[in-house]
Amino acid sequence: MTTYKFSSTLNQSSVLAAILYSIVATAGLFYVNLGGAFLSAFVDGLGVERDVAGYIVSANKYGAAFGALIATFIVKRVEWRKVIRLLFMALIAFDLISTQFSNPQTLIILRFIHGTIGGLSVGIGLSIIARTYNPDKIFGMLLVVQYSFGSLGIWLVPRLVDSFGYSAAFGTLISFTLMTLLILPFVPNVESPSKSDNTTSGLFQIPMTMMLFFVLCALFLFQAANMGVADYAFELGKDIGLSNIEISNILTLANIISISGGLLVYIIGTRFGRTIPLIIGISVASIFTYLLHYSDNTNIYFIANTFTGIAWGFTIPYLLGLCATFDFHGQMAALAGFVSKMGLASGPLVGSLFIISNGFSYIINLATIALMIALILSVYVSKNHEKS
Repeated sequence: MTTYKFSSTLNQSSVLAAILYSIVATAGLFYVNLGGAFLSAFVDGLGVERDVAGYIVSANKYGAAFGALIATFIVKRVEWRKVIRLLFMALIAFDLISTQFSNPQTLIILRFIHGTIGGLSVGIGLSIIARTYNPDKIFGMLLVVQYSFGSLGIWLVPRLVDSFGYSAAFGTLISFTLMTLLILPFVPNVESPSKSDNTTSGLFQIPMTMMLFFVLCALFLFQAANMGVADYAFELGKDIGLSNIEISNILTLANIISISGGLLVYIIGTRFGRTIPLIIGISVASIFTYLLHYSDNTNIYFIANTFTGIAWGFTIPYLLGLCATFDFHGQMAALAGFVSKMGLASGPLVGSLFIISNGFSYIINLATIALMIALILSVYVSKNHEKS
């Protein structure tokens, strides 16, 4: 009981609170930060082709998108702490089950279910952040947490897989979820929606506007472009002659440096609005994504992965924060979580469709074009929001 008392007294605008909120919103989707390491583990551990490994990874993310969509309709009505605890237990169960199967078709089904559970928990987690005093800053801390633990995972997973097989990747997820379960009682409370908002009327209604549609499209394209390239970063490294350990070291360092993107958002918040940060962040992502064409130079491979990571961590909090401004209950933040995960899943899927026939260059070009469209849409919405 004392832990729940602590959760109600901890200042939700403190750094510690921001970290706790971020860990809860990360646990259900932690595998996204390890997407490249997971894909490579399936290729090496299961002996499947890159496209099949991409389908397994995408199934996890499409499940997450489905779960986040469900969260959009229930976040105003659930007792979040109890629901998230049950969801985390279910995540652990499905990760344990996944270690017992090596058939790709079975894994696709299992990972879709796992993703659905995780996406539901993340959708609830994002709605909680949206109801805090300064969601943009905490969304920034969310990226700091994701990159911090993601860096550790990218360094650790290939080594564990080499020693214990592909199932070690699932063990990493189980460890993170268990840790999150232990800290859950200490997460500060947020204001619940009023009783007038908690009715059954309009249960399946989403107040969609043209501006909200545009920013959701920008979020989808941004996530699809980044993840479509990032999930194949390990395979791209192999093609330029690097070993798994060398790639792991390079991408771990790149991820550690990328933490600065989310940290910068936490420091500056919306002091300069959202338009300027969005222009800077997505432009940098576009430029350095295109530079991946020259990855045969190991230095460029490292620099391009580093700066796309920084831009990713810097931009997503502002896109999520912009979505959160469209309502006050966290419902649009949960909807943004759904769209975000659709993007995260669709990028690797598109990559899987073209990686064998067209190669990496085609995927990089598609990603660059998608990022430029995302830039136009997000800046248009942000400028209109600032005028109003």
